[in-house]
Amino acid sequence: MAQAVRTESIWTTTRLEAAGLLALGVLALGLAGCKAAAAPSGPPPQAMPVMVAPVSLNPVPTSDTYVATIKSRRSATLSPQVDGNITKISVVSGQSVKMGQEMMEIDPLKQVATVDQQIGTQAQANATYQFNKADVERQKRLFEEGITSRQAYDTAVQNYQSAKAAYDASAAGTATQKRQLAYYQIRAPFSGVVGDIPVHVGDYVTEASVPSTILTTVDDPSGLEAYIYVPTERLAQLKIGLPVDILNTAGDVLAKSTVSFLSPQVDNGIQGILVKVEVPTNSKVRTQQVVNARITWSSTPKPTVPVLAVTQIGGQSFVYIAKAAGQGFVAHQIPITVGDTVGNVYPVLGGLNPGDQVIVSGLQFIGEGAPVSPIKGPQGS
Repeated sequence: MAQAVRTESIWTTTRLEAAGLLALGVLALGLAGCKAAAAPSGPPPQAMPVMVAPVSLNPVPTSDTYVATIKSRRSATLSPQVDGNITKISVVSGQSVKMGQEMMEIDPLKQVATVDQQIGTQAQANATYQFNKADVERQKRLFEEGITSRQAYDTAVQNYQSAKAAYDASAAGTATQKRQLAYYQIRAPFSGVVGDIPVHVGDYVTEASVPSTILTTVDDPSGLEAYIYVPTERLAQLKIGLPVDILNTAGDVLAKSTVSFLSPQVDNGIQGILVKVEVPTNSKVRTQQVVNARITWSSTPKPTVPVLAVTQIGGQSFVYIAKAAGQGFVAHQIPITVGDTVGNVYPVLGGLNPGDQVIVSGLQFIGEGAPVSPIKGPQGS
């Protein structure tokens, strides 16, 4: 029995020693494998060439944008001054016309008859006038020779004066009717562009209609102005000569100009001040067009970065800068605060310092800590 127990103990000890040796062997193999895996070391990552631009101070304008309406300094709405049917329309909407050019005609036949009748009346009055003129000369000679009495001469003078007055009145009536006839031809009051023509040939128009009939409009495109109403809070900053940019709804600049007029009164309805800006002739705007007008109040130096260098993550703006690390540079992402874009740059309100090298290219290929090789680009690129 004692021999059996001893034999079992020896066998157990032998198994434990074998297990220990096996574990040591496995550990040794694991360490050898780790050393073998850690032994090979490749070359360091290649630095990514990137273009950088230094943060520098540039003039940044302070401005506000308002809604403006384009109006012409010379704009006419043409309405009939006589009654009748339209017999002719000689122009089309958008056509350029010269001063005095005929645009429409209202049936003049009735007025032509009136003028002809008046001319006849004038001719009759002229005949009486000429007869009495000759008669007064004859009566004057006879009176001076003592052939006729003073009364006969005075009667001739009276008849002459009455005939002359009747002739002058008839001539004035003829001139008036001829001027009235001119109203049947609608002519351009000045050179400009024809607007909408809401009437048609055959329409009956009258000067007495309420509201009055509008035949068409004529606008001079060479004298356009932008009408802007600026809040009274800006009164202290308003002055003649302030720079103004005329913009379309997309924000594109249509024209550049300056403030040319400031109203001396405040509009009670909107508590605004009327500001007028002359619009250059070659601008692509039209009368009554609604545009945006950006008034620049001042310009102060501020740090700026190119728009392409800024990324948005969760509403926060970030840029990468080339930061010195060891013998080279790495990309380092930092949050910044920016203002509204000015051209192709953002004014930086916080987060950067003058001289920081902002990465402006290859942003999609780099991340935080990535090695970079800076290439200086043009400032503000």
